Amino acid sequence: MTDRQQIFDNIAAQIAPFNKKGVELTEATSFAGDLEWDSLTVMDFVAAIEDEFDIIITMNMQAEIENIGQLVDAVAKLKAA
Repeated sequence: MTDRQQIFDNIAAQIAPFNKKGVELTEATSFAGDLEWDSLTVMDFVAAIEDEFDIIITMNMQAEIENIGQLVDAVAKLKAA
């Protein structure tokens, strides 16, 4: 299993409690559109991801993250740094 797949699986597990509609999670799943999260939910979720992976996602990075694939990329990049 690749690191990217592990990160995706971990993020998907973190999303589960917030996934009220049971949306199927793919890299293209968007937080605002598909999961219908508001900005507060996204911020809470990002905080949980930061704790889980022991990273800091800047506000600039957060602004660019619209879907799960982008979040996986950001986590992978931060963990490699």
